[in-house]
Amino acid sequence: MGPVTRPNMVSVGTIVWLSSELMFFAGLFAMYFTIREVRPDLWAEHTPTLNVPFATANTIVLVISSVWCQLGVYRAEHGQPARTGSLLNVSSWGMREWYVLTYIFGSVFIAGQVYEYAHLVHDGITLASDGYGSVFYLTTGFHGMHVTGGLLAFLLIIGRTFTTRHYSHAQATGAVVTSYYWHFVDVVWIALFATIYLLK
Repeated sequence: MGPVTRPNMVSVGTIVWLSSELMFFAGLFAMYFTIREVRPDLWAEHTPTLNVPFATANTIVLVISSVWCQLGVYRAEHGQPARTGSLLNVSSWGMREWYVLTYIFGSVFIAGQVYEYAHLVHDGITLASDGYGSVFYLTTGFHGMHVTGGLLAFLLIIGRTFTTRHYSHAQATGAVVTSYYWHFVDVVWIALFATIYLLK
């Protein structure tokens, strides 16, 4: 009989925690649909105000960031924390470079949300304006906070590559579980985008 292999407890713990986060967002979706059912007139009034093309472009930015993140995971799992060649030689990039690119795209997404909020507030849609404003800012705002948390995690993971001489399995695990979180917030945003911007 061969050795018994056990699942990585950090990965398992992260998946369990993300399950609880999924329940949190399920509550936000329930709130959204409940208020929308009670006050459909607010949605008829405010939905045309949304800039769907801009939100679509911002969503594409976040989705592409998940691709860069996964390429970083691939490098981390192969023990390559940093590039082995020129910065312009993308094929030599390590986990650090791909995670920096992921961080940039995630930051662009957050900047896009702030820009959109500014326009909506200018149009009179605020957190306290009515039920539509409340659920819009609560759902997208909590998601934005989660994305910001992911950006901080990327900074931590990237920073650790500068402070160690040997890239260990534990550090690679940190990079992998951070990707779990990033893919999670990506999928949640796709659901939010479809619900808020596309579902008529």
